[in-house]
Amino acid sequence: MNAKELSSLTDNELEDKLASLKQELFNLRFSHTTGNLSNPLAINTCKKNIARVKTIIRERELGLAASAPSKQEKTKRARG
Repeated sequence: MNAKELSSLTDNELEDKLASLKQELFNLRFSHTTGNLSNPLAINTCKKNIARVKTIIRERELGLAASAPSKQEKTKRARG
């Protein structure tokens, strides 16, 4: 997942993505503690993805990045 993909998401989708990443991080940490985690680097990757999502959310709050167009705007542009 890169920043370009994340910046195309709406605010609500970003919040949902953040919640799912936090749940994934919890599951990875739990697996690591119990000794069932096959790839320990997945924890670092998940943390970085959480940071990317939080950065985009904060940029939008500060007005540094434009908000993603809503689904209605996307369909209007596609229709011409």
